[in-house]
Amino acid sequence: MIGLRSNDIAHAATRWLVIPTVAPAAVVTVFAVLGPMLAPHSTEEARGIPFGDPGAGAWLGTDRLGRDVLSQLLSGGAGLLLLSVVIAVLVTATSCVLGAVAALRPRIGAVIEFGTDFVILLPAVLGILLVLTSWPGVGAYGLIVSALVFGTPYCARVFVAAAAEVAASGYVHSAQAAGESLPHLVFREVVPNLREVLTTQLGLRFVDAVYLVSTASFLQLPTTFGPSNWAVMVRDNASGMLLNPWSVLAPSLAIAIVAVSVNLAVSTFGREGRRWRLP
Repeated sequence: MIGLRSNDIAHAATRWLVIPTVAPAAVVTVFAVLGPMLAPHSTEEARGIPFGDPGAGAWLGTDRLGRDVLSQLLSGGAGLLLLSVVIAVLVTATSCVLGAVAALRPRIGAVIEFGTDFVILLPAVLGILLVLTSWPGVGAYGLIVSALVFGTPYCARVFVAAAAEVAASGYVHSAQAAGESLPHLVFREVVPNLREVLTTQLGLRFVDAVYLVSTASFLQLPTTFGPSNWAVMVRDNASGMLLNPWSVLAPSLAIAIVAVSVNLAVSTFGREGRRWRLP
């Protein structure tokens, strides 16, 4: 009874600690999703002189073409965040399944480990740069596939270590003795017991994806994020930062708030979960 009560307290404490850390990211995400409907002006409409000061017609001033920075800020986050979520989900899900399979079937695990060792040797950013510059027409789909190929190996290593403990448990051995198939063992016995690792890795992969998508856009790689996403705003308006700092600071802060807030929430969740876990 005492242990159960401690576990309930642990879950409550974790929730209250995560809420203030993830709240900034949630607010920015909501504005990014609803931004196109809330934007006061068109992202292509000139509202004044280039890099104009904040005023009634443009609360955050204007950019290098005289367009409203606030309207571009509200309209430029949805695509970037959506692409980051897709990459994070695909990398985490693929890594989780590979980790479970490797833990249950050591021979298959040896092949997976060899493949991941080979891919890890090539830095992810360099690999994605090579893919997107060699095949300009692949666009955002190429970035997703590249991120999946180069992001899965490291994440899979984490899941292999976590799944190995689950695979060595008694109920998994019982299911194996009963002749259950590999898909049943993976999706019914192992993966449901990796919830904490899955949540933590999903948050971390999302942070990595935000930085990756922002970097790809900033480097002018041939992708399709839209003409006014946050990273493009930083790149295009950097020359006028001294004239209107908000043209660069606003999108930079939006990216940083999402990444840092999610990272802090993931760290808090993992730390508090370990501290209050029942023996």
